[in-house]
Amino acid sequence: MTTVRREAFGRMPLEEGGGEVEKFVLQSDSVRVEILSFGCIISTLETKDRDGHFSDIVLGFDTLEGYMRKHPFFGAVVGRVANRIANGRFNLDGKQYQLFLNNGPNSLHGGAKGFDKVLWSPQVLPNGVRFFRLSPDSEEGYPGDLKVWVTYTLSGRELAINYQAQTSKTTPISLTNHAYFNLAGQGSRHVYDHEISIEADSYLPVDDTKIPTGEVAAVQGTGFDLRQPVELGKHLQKFHLDGFDHNFCLHQGQDRRLVARVFHPPTGRIMEVHTTQPGIQFYTGNNLDGSLKGKGAATYSKHSAFCLETQNWPDAVNKPHFPNVLLHPGEEYNHTTWLVFNTA
Repeated sequence: MTTVRREAFGRMPLEEGGGEVEKFVLQSDSVRVEILSFGCIISTLETKDRDGHFSDIVLGFDTLEGYMRKHPFFGAVVGRVANRIANGRFNLDGKQYQLFLNNGPNSLHGGAKGFDKVLWSPQVLPNGVRFFRLSPDSEEGYPGDLKVWVTYTLSGRELAINYQAQTSKTTPISLTNHAYFNLAGQGSRHVYDHEISIEADSYLPVDDTKIPTGEVAAVQGTGFDLRQPVELGKHLQKFHLDGFDHNFCLHQGQDRRLVARVFHPPTGRIMEVHTTQPGIQFYTGNNLDGSLKGKGAATYSKHSAFCLETQNWPDAVNKPHFPNVLLHPGEEYNHTTWLVFNTA
C-alpha cells in the first residue's frame, strides 16, 4: 500500500513568478520519498538498512531557498537535453540552433533555466504524482512546443520515474533525474565503501570539457570495467582515477533491464537501477567541494555522493552514430527508470 500526501513547501520569489511550491510525500512500508513541484525534485528518499532503520539517502536542502540558489541539480529532472551539447550548438533540417553556454564552452542539462528551475503542474495519483509542463518553442534555444509529463510512482520497494513528451517541431530530447545518492545516509563523508557494478561493455571517452570524443570504447581491461562489483575507493586508487563522470553504453532495446547495482556493506542497503534508456551517466560528485550546506547543516564534500543518470548519450544530436535523440511531431518520447531498494 502506498499513501500519497501533499503539503505546502514554500513560495517562489515574486521575480520568479511567485507560485506556490508543493511537496508530495509517497510512502510504502519500506520507502518514503518527498518530491517537489519545483523542478520535479526528489528532496528526500528514506530507505531501510538491514536492521530496519530508515535514513535519507539523497543530498539536498531543507528549504526552498536552498533549491532556488545555485546548486548542482540535486534531485532534479533536467532537460530538454540532459548532459552536454558541444558548443551548445546543433543543426536540424538545415537550420543551426544556438543554446546558452552554462558549462565552459558547452550547454549542460538544458541551459540557463532548464526543467530543474521551473514550477510544474502536479496531479495526484493513487500511488504517486504526475507533473506536467509545456516548454514553449525556442525556450533555451530549442525548437518546438514540447509537452512533458514526469510521473513518479511508488510500489513497495520500487520507485518508478516515467518520462513522456510530445513536440510540435523536431527537437532533441533526453530527460533524466539528477539525484545524488549516499547509501550510508546523506551527509556521510564519502562513498568509497560502496560497491558498484554497471552492466556495460563500453563507455564514452571524453575530451577535457567532458564532451564525448565520438569513440565507443570497450571497458575490458580498463578502470571503466564495472561489470563485476568493485569497491569504489579502492578502485579509484588502483586505476588512479579522480572519479567518474562518464556515460556507460547500455545494451540497446526498449525493454526494462537491470543496468546498475550499488551495495553498501556497513548498512546492508542495496539500490538497483533498471531502465529503458540507452545510456547511464555514472558521476561520483567530483565537483562537490564542501561549500554547500545541505539538509541538517551537512556539508557535501568531494565524492560524498554518486549519481546514476539514465539518459541518451551526451552530444548525440551532433553524433549521428550515437542513439537517436530526436523527437518528431506525431511521435511520443516515453522512457522509464526504476529504482529498487533492498537490503542484504
